[in-house]
This record gives sequence, C-alpha cells and structure tokens, in this order.
Amino acid sequence: MRLNAWTWLVVAIIAEVVATSALRASNGFTRLVPSLIVVAGYALAFYGLALTLTTIPVGIVYAVWSGVGIVLITLVAMALYRQVPDLPAVLGLGLIVAGVVVLNVFSKMEAH
Repeated sequence: MRLNAWTWLVVAIIAEVVATSALRASNGFTRLVPSLIVVAGYALAFYGLALTLTTIPVGIVYAVWSGVGIVLITLVAMALYRQVPDLPAVLGLGLIVAGVVVLNVFSKMEAH
C-alpha cells in the first residue's frame, strides 16, 4: 500500500505524539516498555517525515508537524497527566494554529 505525503505526515505526527507521551512514562529511560515505544515512535515519525518531505515543502511540513503536534501533545497531557494549560498557554496554542492555517491557506511555496 502506497500512502500519499499528507497521509505520511499524519502518521508521523501521531507517532511523534505517542513517542513524546511515552517519553514521560519512560521515567528517564528506566522503564523498558515505554522506552521501546519512544524509540519506535520517533523512528516511525522521522521515517514518515522523510517521506513527506519528498513532495511537500519543508516549511509547510514543519509548520504542520509542530503545530498539530503541540496541540495534540497538550491534549494528551491534559488527559493523561492532568496538566491543564492556563490562559496564556491557550492563547499561544491558538496563535500557533493560526500560523499553520495561514501557511497552508495563503502560502505559494512549492517543493522542488
């Protein structure tokens, strides 16, 4: 099965969020299973990111990767670790999302 670049980007983002969540659970790489999830998750994330970059410009990819990743990891931290963002954090997240939207809707960047 051949996935398109945007699908690989989604896979990469989800893998990165899983890996980052497991990183906290690994307790400084002292717990085996979460540590293995970290390594596998980041490996899949960077593989997906590399495949994405063959088609989509790096600026767009990184904006989407980081913006969506930040929002998702914040939601995971809220659900799993009860880390609730305050108003400035929510405003900052909103600005990040707005920046990603502006890049994707208005940018004319193309991959070479």
